[in-house]
Amino acid sequence: MTDPSLSTEPISISALAPGRTRVGIIGAGPAGLLLAQLLHRAGVDAVVLEARDRTYVEHRQRAGLLEQNTVDVLRAAGAGARLDREGLIHDGVELRFDRRSHRVDFPSLADGRRVTIYAQTEIVKDLIALRLEEGQPLLFEAVAQEIVGIDTDQPVIRYFHAGAEHTLDCDFVVACDGFHGIGRQSLPEHALTTYSREYPFAWLGILAEVPPSCEELIYARHERGFALHSMRSEHVSRLYLQVAPDDEVENWPDDRIWDELELRFAVEGDWKLERGPITEKSITPMRSFVAEPMRHGRLFLAGDAAHIVPPTGAKGLNLAAADVTLLARALDDWYSRTDATGLDRYSDRALRRVWRAQHFSNWMTTMLHPDPRDDAFTARLYLSQLDYVATSSAAAATLAENYTGLPLE
Repeated sequence: MTDPSLSTEPISISALAPGRTRVGIIGAGPAGLLLAQLLHRAGVDAVVLEARDRTYVEHRQRAGLLEQNTVDVLRAAGAGARLDREGLIHDGVELRFDRRSHRVDFPSLADGRRVTIYAQTEIVKDLIALRLEEGQPLLFEAVAQEIVGIDTDQPVIRYFHAGAEHTLDCDFVVACDGFHGIGRQSLPEHALTTYSREYPFAWLGILAEVPPSCEELIYARHERGFALHSMRSEHVSRLYLQVAPDDEVENWPDDRIWDELELRFAVEGDWKLERGPITEKSITPMRSFVAEPMRHGRLFLAGDAAHIVPPTGAKGLNLAAADVTLLARALDDWYSRTDATGLDRYSDRALRRVWRAQHFSNWMTTMLHPDPRDDAFTARLYLSQLDYVATSSAAAATLAENYTGLPLE
């Protein structure tokens, strides 16, 4: 596969608007693109419709930590070459609290599983390049406006592309169009139940042109708030600070960010936080959300269209990959053997994993983030919980097993 960083493909592509496909996929994020690639390899045709242009899709910053399952499925999809060359394999994480440091070793606690640092933007670039290289339909600036007939055997997506309205007749529609997309909104109101939780803090995230100050991720709980040291490559660091949900980026000049990070990461012993130019800043609210079921008739939901997790447990991208892996297998069974078992079980199987990830993400979030509403007693309980993870192999295994990703069913 051509390295997308060297590609001379035009940023914007045009294509004849297709009118019929087996699987219509709304959204060219990692979920929609990975599903399309898995279906292509199974011989099932699909059309991907993406509302944004290619430049936007390939440059929106999101997650960057991949479970073992996600790495394995990207390889199986034929999208693992650059990941294997450039991904950073991590065998653990570091927890910091009370100026102490403790490492959780993944392979020894989670049956040899590990995680890989590889930015979502790079996954998207790889999957787009692969789809275009193989001549498969992918339409940018194709805005899905309506999904009709989901209770029939031929649902239709009505969309706007290249200055005209079009229809796409499908056997199935899969909405990978995010929290605000039309996919979930197209389910009958009476058929949908939603669950949500808002957290009383947010993350200030930065990208910095400086080599990481650590070999593995650092999760730090400090009385002033949580901090996370991650990375995007050997030369680019990704760091986060817990801030108030109504805070603004303008309140955080570069020196203040670095000073606060240094304070929250402080630990006994010789360790230094490297500073460098900050190239991007943003504030992200923290919330949990689940929509049930993830299927109605011939319409399926996957990824952020069905669930949102706080980023502390690094589950968002990995849940999306798990959703479409289950769905690709189920659609392959349908087309190869007319076996509907996987399609009928998709929602229950996906939601079981979603709720496990929600629990783990909530556990990590509450344990590591001082809640401004908590009293001193509650704060001490969470410090005790961190100490238990640091001193008990059973508690550490719970973190390692969930963090690296439980095996797919």
